[in-house]
Amino acid sequence: MTKQKKQKWKRNLVVMTAITGLGFSTFYPGLSIPVAAVEQPDQPIPKEESVSIVQLEVPNQKAKDKLLELGIDLTHRAQEHNGILEVDAVVTPSEIAMLKTFGIKVKDTLITENQWNARTTERQAATKIEASLAASEDTVKILRANYYTNQSETFLYIEAKTSAGTAASTALTATWTENGVEKSATLNRFVDYGEYMYHWLELPISAIPSSVKVTSNLGGTATGTVTQWLGADKPGNPKKHYVKDFVDHYMAPGELYERAKELAKEFPDLVEIIDMPNKTNGYRRLAQAQLGNTTNTAVVVTSKAWGHEGGNDLSVEFRNPGTINAPLKVTADRKKILVDLATDSSGKTVSTAQQVITALNSDAKQLVSAATYRGNTGAGIVSPVTAKLTDGLNAPANVSRDPFTVKAIRIGKHRDGSKPGVLGYAQEHAREWVTPLVTIETAERLLRNYAHDGETKKLVDNLDIFLVPTVNPDGANYSFYDYNMQRKNMTNYCGPAESDPAYRTSWGVDLNRNHSVGSAFDGYVGASTTQCRSGTYAGPAENSEPEARNLVWLADNFSNIKFAMNIHSYGGYFMWSPGAYDPNRKTLPRPTAGEEAFYWAVSDIMLNDIQDHRGTVILPSRTGPVPDVLYSAAGNSADYLWYAKGIYAWDFEVGADLWNKEKQRWEAVGFQPTFAEGHEEAMEFANGLIGMIKVAYNNAKDHQPPSTKAVPGNGKFSGPVDVQFETSEAATIYYTLDGSRPTFESAHIKLSGTREGAETLKVDKTTTINWFAVDAAGNIEKNYNPLGNGKNYNSVTLTIK
Repeated sequence: MTKQKKQKWKRNLVVMTAITGLGFSTFYPGLSIPVAAVEQPDQPIPKEESVSIVQLEVPNQKAKDKLLELGIDLTHRAQEHNGILEVDAVVTPSEIAMLKTFGIKVKDTLITENQWNARTTERQAATKIEASLAASEDTVKILRANYYTNQSETFLYIEAKTSAGTAASTALTATWTENGVEKSATLNRFVDYGEYMYHWLELPISAIPSSVKVTSNLGGTATGTVTQWLGADKPGNPKKHYVKDFVDHYMAPGELYERAKELAKEFPDLVEIIDMPNKTNGYRRLAQAQLGNTTNTAVVVTSKAWGHEGGNDLSVEFRNPGTINAPLKVTADRKKILVDLATDSSGKTVSTAQQVITALNSDAKQLVSAATYRGNTGAGIVSPVTAKLTDGLNAPANVSRDPFTVKAIRIGKHRDGSKPGVLGYAQEHAREWVTPLVTIETAERLLRNYAHDGETKKLVDNLDIFLVPTVNPDGANYSFYDYNMQRKNMTNYCGPAESDPAYRTSWGVDLNRNHSVGSAFDGYVGASTTQCRSGTYAGPAENSEPEARNLVWLADNFSNIKFAMNIHSYGGYFMWSPGAYDPNRKTLPRPTAGEEAFYWAVSDIMLNDIQDHRGTVILPSRTGPVPDVLYSAAGNSADYLWYAKGIYAWDFEVGADLWNKEKQRWEAVGFQPTFAEGHEEAMEFANGLIGMIKVAYNNAKDHQPPSTKAVPGNGKFSGPVDVQFETSEAATIYYTLDGSRPTFESAHIKLSGTREGAETLKVDKTTTINWFAVDAAGNIEKNYNPLGNGKNYNSVTLTIK
């Protein structure tokens, strides 16, 4: 390359950088030339851009690789249509223009920033209503308390109203006495077209009580006499009484944990709150100001103190001292930094941005640090200007700026580690507002149905259930109050060249890329270790983030956890490990054929439970191991749980596409659909999470060893034979072909291919196959002990003539 061509290339690159605001590392991740090393023309600082969710058409694999390389903020929704990959992404207009140069174009705009803001307004209105209703003790009125007997049993029917009924968090519990034994049950909340009607219950009783007492979780109580129901329109044969629907708006972290605290207070025998040991960085930022309107004259000033701890009180003034030949001088007190700019013989200011920065970093270093704009040389002359520093955070004062203690809701009658554990955790990605509601709805159902529903009581009595409503509370608060599309946490690892205020929505670590199995640090695809503003930035090291370490701590300290669900949105996926592959598309080790069969079998149970709510079908094309249906996600938490801890771990992606009859096409719902849609997603996936809890219960009660058969079995054959194994249930088969005793170290039956069934063994010479099977519950065929000396394993001999 000639000198002239090199200079032209550099100029073009600088222009592209200035236009897009993306920086060198975004376009050319391998480029070693630092930004500050390139002479840059003075240009107006680009205005901050809005973002939207769009559907991109990616024409080929090369373009897909480029999409990942550029660190574009992808959602979890991707599909192939007519040979073209369609993916949803969160992008700015400049990013759209840049993507076009790689043949990637926008097919459709799905959600705009205005729509996200509307969701926030909707949530704030609901929060105000709930807060006003909960401010004082409610009033409870019993509308009717009846009994009736039909052809099968005698039933109790209750209707009651609370003055706080508009809030779904308001729960009414009825108590009464049957044959000297106190009984209780939670009432269902009935809302019709937005109007609260009443709470009710209807269930069989063994004896008719004389009275009932209805108590609200807000403190209100009422007592009523039980009378016989008469009339032509008396209720018929009722269905099983099961209460649900306990969420009525999107909930920020503080609300989630306040609800958890109230549940623990109300159900002390069934609930405890676990404080995780690793506090988050906190919903907080250093205060900043950017003085100057062009790239060569801008000075970025950042406080040393957090904004709420004094940084927001600071102001900076650049002024002409009003004298000729004045030196550059900085004077600082606790609240104001005054910069007297140097002047020439005519009294005109002559201080460059870099000179001012050097002076600030020398004489005001106890208060602030200063840097040029995005690595610029800062050769331009600064003008007099005043600015107040701010952390830019918009949450009300009651949202704590301190480091946050992440909590787990632990539910179970026996919470001593003696029962099998189940884990559900949500909101690793801050913008996924529906996901915490799934955990809270599940917690409410388990607790409020415990007293009267036998199935629920069975689950709570025999399992140790852990629910983490929000893994990422800092990012979640930022998403609710500042920037709806925040994906990561709020910890900024960027250097000065990428830490000006306009980049504040790009800082943070993707918590679902920060784990230690199949990570980007080990060369796996789907995360960045170098681009601090990438949507999938993996952080400076594996497990660098307290939020990720909390999950590791939970798995390490509660070894009874056997099943886990990582709840994400959106797209309607149901996935499991492996979750990552290397640049050659070699995945992490696939589960054994038996383990894969178990994943598929029990997934069917959960997906049916999801479908029960409103008919949502999670498509076969969106069910399976992560790389088979989506893309590589290096360093995700489910892979850690599966490979490092042996926990059967799934990923929900709530928010399946909705069919638009008018347009005759599927449409995405987004991270923050209207609450009406978000509510439905929470209800159906709470069904699915409870489905996983049922799977854990059934697994714990499974003491029946599997049985297997080799086909063909013993015999003489004239040529090579393909042997397959038939199993009574999903089970892993360990085998030997040399006549030796099979153990857990022996070979096992693998999958024959991606999304295929179990492999067959090709036998082309006389061979004795010895084997045993073990199911997901740990039951071993024929109670064989692979660690002992017994010979009660299976054996066949195939004689090849």
